[in-house]
Amino acid sequence: MIAFIGRRALLAIPTLIFISFISFVIIQLPPGDYVTSYAAQLRQQGDYISIAQEAAMRQNLGLNDPILVQYWRWISNIVFRGDFGHSLEWNAPVGSLIWDRLALTLAISSLSLVFTWIIAIPVGVYSATRQYSILDHLFTVFGFLGKGVPDFLLALILMWIGFMYLNIDVGGLFSPQYQNAPWSWDKLVNLLSHLWIPLVVLATGGAAGLIRVMRANMLDELGKPYVETAYAQGLSERQVVWNYPVRVALNPFISTVGWSLPALFSGDVITAVVLNLPTTGPLLLQALKMQDMYLAGSFILILSVFTVIGTLVSDILLAWFDPRIRYA
Repeated sequence: MIAFIGRRALLAIPTLIFISFISFVIIQLPPGDYVTSYAAQLRQQGDYISIAQEAAMRQNLGLNDPILVQYWRWISNIVFRGDFGHSLEWNAPVGSLIWDRLALTLAISSLSLVFTWIIAIPVGVYSATRQYSILDHLFTVFGFLGKGVPDFLLALILMWIGFMYLNIDVGGLFSPQYQNAPWSWDKLVNLLSHLWIPLVVLATGGAAGLIRVMRANMLDELGKPYVETAYAQGLSERQVVWNYPVRVALNPFISTVGWSLPALFSGDVITAVVLNLPTTGPLLLQALKMQDMYLAGSFILILSVFTVIGTLVSDILLAWFDPRIRYA
């Protein structure tokens, strides 16, 4: 097991180096640069800067340097100093911009992930063990609707219901009077009153898909000889189902940890924009639109690191749950 983990960890190092370089190059691929986007934004507002001023800005920001020089300056500061650079758009350190929004992003994403698993696992098991029952058909309809309805549309519908029938503030995580207020019991209650919409939106799509996966995996396992052997030993249905086929059917859930970790960090960008959530998703979108290379590059690098770490954790958990994987 230790050798298995060591091999996986060593493979992660060159993968991260390659991803960091590719990420930085991809950000530079669109025509123009940050100064071009900045000048275009000023023109839309009726203001202008001269070509000489644009050239001076590029010189000061180091945008005329070769891409390898720019990449080494960026990655060396991260590795040796923990400095993610300075955001050109926000004129602030990238680290502070990201970490300021990270707590709320992690809270919302973690809660939605927990709700997704709490709903999907028991419902999927019930649907498989009570196949073609009335509730199985109802859960099937829920699964198709949950996967078919886009998250942003569901968010708009819930915002309309909350505004029209529940008489609550919609959008954002706090009412205006609590936006900049210090933390208190009232502010926490206000946060919880706003939190249910993003949780329902984010959990619905994930739960709908995982219910179908869990049901299909359970149906495959329930017909295998080892399940019949367990029944023949006199075990109850609950003991057989939850001790044997469920453990095998959980493998796809464990493998989703690889992409769940970056999702925890980034959140759902479109849903966050629609709901006006102060999470990292809208910040990443704005950085990409403005070609803010240090902020966007840092986001992509951190997402890549989370993906590699999540994949490593998934491999370890899968090997622990299913010994056949260790010796494959």
